[in-house]
Amino acid sequence: MTTYGTKRTVVGAHYGLRDWMAQRATAVLMALFTIVLLAQVLFTSQPLGYDLWAGIFSRQWMKFLTFALVISLAYHAWVGVRDIWMDYVKPVGLRLALHVFTLVWLVGCAGWAIQVLWRL
Repeated sequence: MTTYGTKRTVVGAHYGLRDWMAQRATAVLMALFTIVLLAQVLFTSQPLGYDLWAGIFSRQWMKFLTFALVISLAYHAWVGVRDIWMDYVKPVGLRLALHVFTLVWLVGCAGWAIQVLWRL
């Protein structure tokens, strides 16, 4: 049986390219957020303190960008950690438990970050 070339038997969930692209897209968004945040901090005449940070995050466009960052970070972390569990944890029950724990943890962290951002 030949296991290489065009007749190769492909197995798996077939979402590698989609997840690879999602990782890159979320990484680009996180890098852009970092650049925007650093520009606001570095190119200000205010002293670095609570008033500066509160002013940066009080603008609606910055809240939206931060919200997009939180969602992107959670998805980026989910894809990465899920791949680790799938590659290195072989018992199905343990892998499922780790997946559930990871999802609950990431949703909780994202919810907390959004609550802090909008003071719900």
